[in-house]
Amino acid sequence: MKYAVVFPGQGAQEVGMGKDFFDHYAASRAVFERSDDALGFSLSRIIFSGPDDELKKTEY
Repeated sequence: MKYAVVFPGQGAQEVGMGKDFFDHYAASRAVFERSDDALGFSLSRIIFSGPDDELKKTEY
């Protein structure tokens, strides 16, 4: 089974979104970690810690 975490809407993102899932669910944590590995940088760090202007870049 495949899973996706989707945060829809341009401008709807905020620093810290998804952190509760990451902290409480191993499967969610694994998805964030695999995504970071696939991208070659820590998108989860930007999502969880910001800065806000970096998170809101449309290339992510």
